[in-house]
Amino acid sequence: MDTIVVCNQDQMGHGDRELGLKILGTFLKKSIALPDCGAIVFYNSGVRLVAADSPVLIELRALEERGVDLVPCGTCLEHYGVQPAVGTVSDMDTIIDELGKAAKVITL
Repeated sequence: MDTIVVCNQDQMGHGDRELGLKILGTFLKKSIALPDCGAIVFYNSGVRLVAADSPVLIELRALEERGVDLVPCGTCLEHYGVQPAVGTVSDMDTIIDELGKAAKVITL
């Protein structure tokens, strides 16, 4: 079974935005060490992270190249006007399927 990471906002944690982006970048760089990390699911403002101007685009591309599925919510992309630079646009059925088959879900 896979570990799934959920990004439901465009930073890690609450509080200072600059700090939240910095620690999110560090988390993503190091998350390749997570055993069986199969996918990262993005919804709500988290979909901003897959945009071409994302501050963590390099980290996400590296994860995608290593086989981690990047799964942004299509409805959320449309809501925020985001065109994804990485990942495959999904729907709620796909997100539910990813979460349902996960042995572990980590929500940032």
